[in-house]
Formats: sequence, structure tokens, C-alpha cells
Amino acid sequence: MRAQVDHLVVAARTLQEGVAWCEETLGITPGPGGEHPLFGTHNRLFRIATVNFPRAYFEIIAINSGATRAINSPAKCWFDLDSQALQDAIKSSPRLVHFVANTQDVRQACAALKAQGIDRGPVVQASRMTPNGLLQWQITVREDGQRLFNGGLPTLIEWGALDEGSSVAAHPANGMPDSGVSLLKLSMSTPQAEQLQAAYEAIGLQGVEVAAGAPNLIATLQTPLGLVRLESMGF
Repeated sequence: MRAQVDHLVVAARTLQEGVAWCEETLGITPGPGGEHPLFGTHNRLFRIATVNFPRAYFEIIAINSGATRAINSPAKCWFDLDSQALQDAIKSSPRLVHFVANTQDVRQACAALKAQGIDRGPVVQASRMTPNGLLQWQITVREDGQRLFNGGLPTLIEWGALDEGSSVAAHPANGMPDSGVSLLKLSMSTPQAEQLQAAYEAIGLQGVEVAAGAPNLIATLQTPLGLVRLESMGF
């Protein structure tokens, strides 16, 4: 089994605040994103791929106050976005809170984590419209919405095929232009370092460093403003 970093997740109180933060912190205006009817959220995206993270992109996500969630929506929003604790944490500024890892078989990856005693949550079908049509994927979302390990255990995603019967997966980063921002390093410190490392090994995730310490997800990026270090700061 193999998994790789798919995208970083920065949570913002509003998408407008997220865009302003990105321009000030990373020196670029994020590209277009879309809306997620299942969870009532919307996002902006840009590519951060490198040799070590070949399909990585960056997501700024916020609850869309003007959206009506779909009837079949889970009770809780993904990435803890509707939790009061997260909303309090991002009042002053958007923050790196999580990352997503892609896999060719999300259900098998979930089973591998379950064998480690970790419930990554049920697999949910999700989608959003793009200028090129409907983008579809399967993603793990716990019923309580929790990210686990203070955001250090990735949400798992499996992208849908471009066409019915095709073995080639669609991916939002495929059509993204170079942003001028690249992901150099991703690491997680946690008091549960051994358990988290075992979870990474169970799903075949490489390239994310794990160390013992206070909870903190750290991404180091090369940007037009120089090296930038984003941290979850324990959340």
C-alpha cells in the first residue's frame, strides 16, 4: 500500500480572510476553488508540488455562510471546521490545521488503520463542480468530524476516474499552473509519536517526519517572500 501527501489544509473564518492571509503571508493570490454542497464549505487552491511531493496542492477552506448543506450531509463538518474550538483558534488568523493523503484504495487504507486500533471514519462520496466538469472523490470523514492526532493523521482520499471505465484518476492539481510556492518539508511532533509513525507505515505514507514533542504540524514552503514556516501551534 502507498499513500502520499495530497494537500495541506488551512482553515479560515471566511474565504475572504483566507485570501488576504495568503497574499500577506505567502506572497501570492490563491487560485480558484469551488463549493462543497455536502458540507457547506468552499475553498481556494494553488499548486505546491515538488519532486518529493509531486501532486501536492494547498487548500484554504472556510464554512460558506450563504450555503445550504445537502440533505444527506453528515452531522459534523470535515476537518473540525464547525467545532467551536477550531473557530476560536482561527479568530485572529487562518491556520494550518491538517493535511490529506491520497491512496489508490481508500477502503484498504482505512482497514490498515483499523488494524492499528484507529478509526479514520467512514468513506464518504463527495464532489464539486469545476470549469471542466464534476470532480468526484471518496474521502474519510468521521461522524464526529475529528481530524485525530491534532491534525497529524491525514484524512484519506481517493480521486475518481476522469471517465467512466478509465483507470486514470482526476486530480485538481493536474490543471493548476505553477504558483511560485512549493512544499519543501512537512513534519509532525506529537506525544503519540510511535503510534502515529506506525499509522503512517500502515498506509505506506512517506515524506512526513514524525517526532516526539508537543503537538504541532509544521509545513516549510518556498514562496516569493522567501522561506515560510506554517504551524498548527498545537491545535
